[in-house]
Amino acid sequence: MSVHNHSEWKALAAGLTPRHQMFINGRYQDAASGKTFASVNPATDAVLAQVSEGDGEDIDRAVIAARTAFEKGVWSRESPQHRKAVLLRLAELIRANLDELALLDSMDMGKPVEDAANVDVPGSAMFFQWYAEAIDKIYDEIAPTGEGDLALVRREPLGVVGAVVPWNFPLDMATWKAAAALAVGNSMVLKPAEQSPLSALRLAELAMEAGLPEGVFNVVPGYGETAGKALGLHQDVDCLAFTGSTAVGKMFQQYAGLSNMKQVWLETGGKSPNLIFADCKDLDAAAAMAAFGIFFNQGEVCSANSRLLVERSIHEEFVARMITHAKAHQPGDPLNPDTKMGAIVSQEQLDRMAAMVEEGKTYADCVIGGETVKIDGKGCFIQPTIFDHVPPSSALAKDEIFGPVLSVIPFDSEDEAVAMANDSIYGLAASLWTGDLSRAHRVSRRLQAGTVSVNTVDALSPMTPFGGFKQSGYGRDLSLHAIDKYTALKTTWIKY
Repeated sequence: MSVHNHSEWKALAAGLTPRHQMFINGRYQDAASGKTFASVNPATDAVLAQVSEGDGEDIDRAVIAARTAFEKGVWSRESPQHRKAVLLRLAELIRANLDELALLDSMDMGKPVEDAANVDVPGSAMFFQWYAEAIDKIYDEIAPTGEGDLALVRREPLGVVGAVVPWNFPLDMATWKAAAALAVGNSMVLKPAEQSPLSALRLAELAMEAGLPEGVFNVVPGYGETAGKALGLHQDVDCLAFTGSTAVGKMFQQYAGLSNMKQVWLETGGKSPNLIFADCKDLDAAAAMAAFGIFFNQGEVCSANSRLLVERSIHEEFVARMITHAKAHQPGDPLNPDTKMGAIVSQEQLDRMAAMVEEGKTYADCVIGGETVKIDGKGCFIQPTIFDHVPPSSALAKDEIFGPVLSVIPFDSEDEAVAMANDSIYGLAASLWTGDLSRAHRVSRRLQAGTVSVNTVDALSPMTPFGGFKQSGYGRDLSLHAIDKYTALKTTWIKY
C-alpha cells in the first residue's frame, strides 16, 4: 500500500535534514576527535551528511553516561507501569514520524522507501509497543522451599547493554535490541553500522521526547574496528548484543574474553535453504514467495532463502516460474513506489557481490540477471540473479553473498534434500513447501535452523524467537525469550 507517490517522496527527501552528531547523555555532540565520515546514498552517490565518527573515547563517555543513569535508578528502578508508558509513547512517536524515518533508512542504505514505510517503521513501532505491553506481565518466582524458608527468584536488569547492529534493517535491528533491553530497565550504548547511522540518531531524540531519562539510551556512530571494538572491550559493559557477519561475531567473543567476560549474544550469518517438494499444492505461490525470499530488501537479509532446493520432477517447470517472478523485481529508484528492489548498500558490497557472480558463471548456469546496472547513470544496483544447476559444494551454494543472488539445486529424495539443506556452517532459517502434513512435521524437525517456515518463507513475529544454530549464532531476538539476554536471575533466600 503506497504512502506517497514518487514526486511526493522526492519532495520530502529534498527537505530532509538528518541528525549527524552522536547522542550521548541526552544531547547531540561532536566526536571527541572532531572527525566525521560521509553517509552516502547508494542510489544517487550523494552525500547525505557528515556524521560524527566515534572512537574509544566517545564509547567511554557513552558508557559512563549509561552506567551513571543505571546506578541512579532513573530508569532501572522506575516502576513497570512508568517504563511501559514511556515505551508506548516512543512507539507512537515512531508512527508519527514514519515518513522521516522511512526516508532516512531508504536514502542511507538503498532500500525501497515503500518497504521502509510499510514494513520497517511500523514494525519498529510494533516491537516497542509489544515489549512495553509485556513489562507488567512478567512475574518473578517463589521457589518451593520447606516451611520456615522463603526463596525469591527475581529477574534484574544487567546494567549497561552494548548493541552493534547492521546496515540492512537499520531502524528495525536497533529496535530489536533496544526494545527488550530497555523494557527490563537496562541502559544502552548503540553503535549503528557506519553505512546507515541516521535513523538510529533520530530514534535517540524520539526516545528522549518519549520520556527516557538522560544517559539511558546513547548512540555512537563509528567504524567497527574503532567504536565497535571499543564497545566490545569495555570493562564496564555488562552485555553485548550483535547482529552481523559471523567473522565479526567471533571477534566480539574474543573481546569479551580479553575484557570482563561480558555476555555476548550473537545473530550472525545465514545461507537459508528453501525446499520445494513435488507434492506442493501451489507451485506458482511457492515461486512467488521464493522470489520474495531472495529479492526482498535486495537480498540483504541474513535469513534470505538463497538456496533453492527443488525436487527434480518439477525442477524445470519451477525454474521457469522463478524466472518470470524475478522479472518483477528489477532494481529502480528507491523513492519510486513501483520499485521492488533498490540499491545495494555500497560500492564495496556491490563489487564483492559482482565478483562472486562472475566466478559463479564459470561453473553454473546463470538463467537471469548477473549484471550490475546504473539508474540515471548513478548508484549501486544489480539485477535479480538466478543460477541453476549449482554444484552443492561450490561457493554459490556455501558462502553468504548477501544480495539478490539465488542458487538452484535439484534433488531426488527427501533424505538428499535434508542432507543438502543441513550441509552448511549456518543454521539461521529454512523453508519448505509440501502438501503432505506428515512430511511438513518430519522435515521441519530434521532441518537445522532456528526458524522453519512451512508453505511460506521467513515467517517472523514479535511473539516468536528469532535466531540460529551453528555459526548463525546463539541467543534469540524477539518474543519473551529475548528478555533472558538482558536480565540476570537473583535468588534471595529468607529464613524466618
